[in-house]
Amino acid sequence: MTSERPEMRASDAERERVAEALRTAVAEGRLDMEEFGERLDAAYKARTHADLAPLVRDLPAAGTELAVPASAAPAATDGSWGGRIGGTPSSKGAVAVMGGFQRHGRWTVPRLFTAFTFWGGGQIDLREAHFEGREVTIRCIAVMGGVEVVVPPDLDVEVNGLGLMGGFDSKGTGTGSPGSPRVRITGFAFWGGVGVTRKERGDKRSRMSLEKGN
Repeated sequence: MTSERPEMRASDAERERVAEALRTAVAEGRLDMEEFGERLDAAYKARTHADLAPLVRDLPAAGTELAVPASAAPAATDGSWGGRIGGTPSSKGAVAVMGGFQRHGRWTVPRLFTAFTFWGGGQIDLREAHFEGREVTIRCIAVMGGVEVVVPPDLDVEVNGLGLMGGFDSKGTGTGSPGSPRVRITGFAFWGGVGVTRKERGDKRSRMSLEKGN
């Protein structure tokens, strides 16, 4: 952020905007966890604009992401795999710190999507998703939290992550139908977990609702 009056007192909303920019940066791999923690702590302790500005000075401003060439194939509306490969990514990652996130419905998965949870949880639903390329990687980092990836039965999925006092559920690993994109799910779980669940596209019930119904 920039300010003509660096001595101006920072508001709660301004501190939160900087914190959100930092969460996006760690999800995109621009910051490591140590830098993220230090900057986030400084953001919430900031008293003036001058305190906030250095925390995001080396990060892209909102809305200035690298442009995608106009020739990139648009996401088609049919349900075939060929019509669901190509297009502009909806987002590069997601962060849940003592909270949660969801990615579901029709959205475009980038070639690399990073999900980070700390004392929180997230769900990544690929059943209606489009894909930037024929092969994408979903990198999950779960620290005392969890990530659930929901995939359709005909999607090609490979699960290969490292768990320390946590784990990666590889039951969702399997080959897909002809023409299916390949999704690699990798990452690290510490006192947390990453699960992959195969569900039909019409089944919108979550694990929680299924458990409550039993």
